[in-house]
Amino acid sequence: MPEESHGEEIKACVVRTPGVEGFEEELIAWCRESMASYKCPRLMEFCDHLPTSATGKILKRELRNAKGPVAGR
Repeated sequence: MPEESHGEEIKACVVRTPGVEGFEEELIAWCRESMASYKCPRLMEFCDHLPTSATGKILKRELRNAKGPVAGR
């Protein structure tokens, strides 16, 4: 994601598993303890599916244009 002071900000796009609820805090905590601070996403967006091309590749361009975060740290 574009960010004024550093140029870019890390955003995680997470696909929810049907029937699983309330894991957002656990995921944020896992990221904080398992990843280096500069790799840890500051923005998270939860969605039902990721946009893919006809060959099955994830369309990062569309993820970059997606609307704002759902959870952050």
